[in-house]
Amino acid sequence: MLRENFGTDGRGNDVELFTLTNANGTQLKISTLGATIVSFIFRDRHGVLRDVVLGYDEPVSYLTHHTIYFGATVGRCANRIANARCTIDGVEYNLEANNGDNNLHSGSNGVSHRIWDVDRVDEEGNCVVLKFFSADLEQGFPGNMTVKVAFTLTDEDAVQIAYEAVTDKDTIANFTNHSYFNLAGHDGGYIGEQKLKIYADAFTAMAPTGSIPTGEIVPVEGTPFDFREFKAFDQDMEADCDQLRYTGGYDHNFVLDNGGELGLAAEAVCEETGIHLYAYTDCPGIQLYVGNYIDEHKGKGGAAYGKRYAFCLESQYFPNAINIPAFTSPLLKVGDVYRTTTVYKLGLN
Repeated sequence: MLRENFGTDGRGNDVELFTLTNANGTQLKISTLGATIVSFIFRDRHGVLRDVVLGYDEPVSYLTHHTIYFGATVGRCANRIANARCTIDGVEYNLEANNGDNNLHSGSNGVSHRIWDVDRVDEEGNCVVLKFFSADLEQGFPGNMTVKVAFTLTDEDAVQIAYEAVTDKDTIANFTNHSYFNLAGHDGGYIGEQKLKIYADAFTAMAPTGSIPTGEIVPVEGTPFDFREFKAFDQDMEADCDQLRYTGGYDHNFVLDNGGELGLAAEAVCEETGIHLYAYTDCPGIQLYVGNYIDEHKGKGGAAYGKRYAFCLESQYFPNAINIPAFTSPLLKVGDVYRTTTVYKLGLN
């Protein structure tokens, strides 16, 4: 495992970069800024090494483009909270409204924009564990929380992401990884011909504005959200559908039936490179986002990034779940331990 300086974040803080390499030559690069996946490098069917996640060559760019969240660990609460408010144990907490009237990914002071401590490095296990202490009300949420994220690169070409958190007040715990995948390579351009399959029979419908769920769980059958069999992103991405118009494209939470056990949630494949992605989680939902709002700019190695040049599969509790009683609650109570695992595995089709 290589541990090196990644530069500074532009605020006077040093950033470290860890490079994990497995027996197959697959590489995973993790930054202490935002506990971020910077690179995931895999050899395609032609023998070409492809970095399949979007990102930057230096830490400052992650903060310059902070609203994109390339590769970052997001929390305390991933996704949106309506009206930037929530009530916990009878107390209303006001959060930062950084997405219209809503709170998105815990606001500008979320863990995705902060420097994490190195908790443990396991050379033999090919694992690095990062830790962050989030003070009471630091993001508007109650409780002093300590969260750890363990990144492990296996010899099966999988990155295992294991989260653990504790708190001294009842609070929200809903972390995710926000990697943007392009299976043609991070510089592969538009993803329209790549194919996706999601193991979900339903999704959470969105209100006309704000990308906030209505609370209704809608069957995917007969809708553009039916990914139960592989289909190209392009097939229905511009369909005449209110749900797609509301969000400018796919940016929806799919309802998983995994009973809280780690299971296969989604697969994606690029026929050009033969790279196949498998996403596993024990979370109740997975958010499909297709980069509808990636602005045109330069990424790693000067690569051009733009709208729909990547897709995200973000494992999480449903959006605004803290305010919708019908949804599984993301509440973490004092004395309990938040634990969840997500795995992204690469293979050849």
